[in-house]
Formats: sequence, C-alpha cells, structure tokens
Amino acid sequence: MIHIAICDDEPYMLKELSHKLSQYMKKRQILDYQISCYADGQSLLKSSQDFDLLFLDIQMTHPDGMETAKRLRKLGNQSLLIFVTILKEYVFEAFEVRAFDYLVKPFTDHHLRRTMDRAMQDLLTRASQNLLIQKGNACQVVPLSQILYCEVLGRKIYIHQTDGTTLDYYDRLERLEQRLDQRFFRCHRSYLVNLDYVCGCQKGQVLLPEHMQIPVSRLREKELAQALLCHMKERKR
Repeated sequence: MIHIAICDDEPYMLKELSHKLSQYMKKRQILDYQISCYADGQSLLKSSQDFDLLFLDIQMTHPDGMETAKRLRKLGNQSLLIFVTILKEYVFEAFEVRAFDYLVKPFTDHHLRRTMDRAMQDLLTRASQNLLIQKGNACQVVPLSQILYCEVLGRKIYIHQTDGTTLDYYDRLERLEQRLDQRFFRCHRSYLVNLDYVCGCQKGQVLLPEHMQIPVSRLREKELAQALLCHMKERKR
C-alpha cells in the first residue's frame, strides 16, 4: 500500500491534484494506494498516518507549508516531500527539510508525471533495501533508509536510526561498508554516514538533523562534498 497525502488550503487544488494522482496511478497500473487530503498544516500534523509521499503547499495559514515540513521532520517523518507552490523563492530553504522535489504552480502533467516516476522508483528502491543484523541466535531487519549513521567503538558497531534508537552488534566497519549502498559514505575511519541526511559540513563536522554532528576526517572533507553533490544529482534523475 502506497500512502499519499496532499496538504493545501485551496479546495480546488486538493481535488485537482488528487484527481491527477489517481490518473497517474491508473496509467501505471498501481492499484494498491490511498490518497488523504488535508486543508491545513495543523490537521496534517495531528494525523497519526505514516505517509510515503507528501504533497505540501507552502503558502498556507499558520503553520505554513515550510513550518509544517520542519515540524514533521522533527517528529521523525521520512515521507518523500514534494512542495507545490507559486513561490519560487523557497526552493533553497526546501533543502533544509530534505525536499524530494519542488513543483511551481501552475505545473504541467508532464512535470507531475516526471516527479511521480522518480518518486515511485525511489519508494521501490527503499522497500527493497534492508540490512540484516544478526546478534547471537537472533536477527533484526533494518531498512537502510532509517539509518542516520554508523560508528564503531572497540569491536562493536552502533547503528543510529532516524527514530532515535541505536542497534549495536559485533562486527568490523569495513565489512558493514561492503553491505551498504552508494548512499553511505565513509567520512571518518570510525564513521559511515547516510548522505540522505547530511545537512552540511563545517569545522571538521558533518551536520545532521536535530543539530547532530559526527566527525569528518580532514582528508575526506573534499571527498564528502563531491560525494554529496553526485548523490544529489543521482536523486534528481
């Protein structure tokens, strides 16, 4: 089931976008989906539903779309976030909340189809990529998309997740690195970071959401910047 949310304070936009998305899903023969509509940011924030894809207008009454997005991210929301707005000037601020795309009204069916194609591929990739961790006779499946960063202390690896929990087990970081995909970067001899969550780099620290920081080796700072740039380009394809 693919859960989609639309948040816009203009009723006709809710109806139109919902219709266009339904048409898209029908053409792509995707039947297992649900679209929920919200007339303001507050009602969206009160929802207990986890969404895979979220279309969010920026220009709304308080809280506006950008503030709503920031609050959702603080709550641990990992939806693919697509801003739908007439305001072009917020495009750079959208990176702060890890927006997947930015559609400027009025957008064409072609633009929406291109965005949805990318989003569906991203969701498919997310669903198929997990890390299996074995601890003694027990094992646990961890989605790669939920890993913020990994660190090694002594003989143990600690996997820090987006929900604030940490999973530890015995292994070498080199072995773990081989099991992860291209979104993970070895920023330090003791750390692997998920590029999806990197907000920046300064003074020898990788900046992550919620003011978290992890070290980056001086010799790897330029490589990190290049890896992040390439990663962003790949996501836009």
